[in-house]
Amino acid sequence: MRHGKKFNHLGRKAAHRKALLRNLAISLIEHKRIDTTLAKAKALRRFIEPLVTKAKSNTTHSRRVVFSYLQNKEAIKELFGTIAEKVGDRPGGYVRVIRTGFRLGDGAATAMIEFVDFNEVYSGKSGSGESEKGGKRRRRRRRKGGGGEAATTAATTTAVADEEE
Repeated sequence: MRHGKKFNHLGRKAAHRKALLRNLAISLIEHKRIDTTLAKAKALRRFIEPLVTKAKSNTTHSRRVVFSYLQNKEAIKELFGTIAEKVGDRPGGYVRVIRTGFRLGDGAATAMIEFVDFNEVYSGKSGSGESEKGGKRRRRRRRKGGGGEAATTAATTTAVADEEE
């Protein structure tokens, strides 16, 4: 029965699970993106989101609370520095879990977990994917039939434009 089972125990005792999540969180803070199994990524998301929320208020108390979870001064500096600066206005959802397939050795589902604001490809903060006017471009597929009134109107419009030149 699953009475009261609120989180994934990951097949480990409590101390081992705590150490695992601590090490994964430190690696994620340091590298901004890590590859792991899907179950560990989902457990890590629940572990690190409250810590990032605490990091948004840079007080001595919040630093000590987060330090009690991570036990790593460099990770605390990075979390309260660059990460808190980037996620300052975001109300939640600081990390993203992307499934990456299955591991060859044991067939475990793997995933990539990353901070949302540190990936310019998905967030659209870089120039890629946007036109000069500022809007996003859409790519549409053409119809395969090609017939109909719309096709003849377009052909007529281009023919008229060619004659005017």
